[in-house]
Amino acid sequence: MAVLMLAAVLAAVLAGAGAQCPRPADLQGVNGTRICAELFTDDSAYYNECCRGKSLMVDCGTDVPYVPWEWSGSISSLVVGTRCQLTVWSRAGKNGQTKTFGAGTVPRLQEVRRGLFGNWNNAIRGYYCQCN
Repeated sequence: MAVLMLAAVLAAVLAGAGAQCPRPADLQGVNGTRICAELFTDDSAYYNECCRGKSLMVDCGTDVPYVPWEWSGSISSLVVGTRCQLTVWSRAGKNGQTKTFGAGTVPRLQEVRRGLFGNWNNAIRGYYCQCN
């Protein structure tokens, strides 16, 4: 009986250990300021395990034509806040292909098409985020 109870508790803990993407309405800074988007380095084949790894909070009005080297080509998931819009580029300096994301969650950027054969997983090299 104790083994069965321990197995049930362990299963519940492991089920809750998976990170889930935050809701767009929940994006707020530490002092309550509004956050335009949050970018994540890791995703997973399982949606409840997406939005993991390092995260980068993007303030409203942020314009980054050159993503820092530790983030360039490593963004795999993103969440855009309510009434916000994130525009991304596939090449540094706002060059290459472009994609605009409205409010919502994109747990797997590899499911977002970029051209005929590509996708946006690990492809973001610049971004601009604005909110209304």
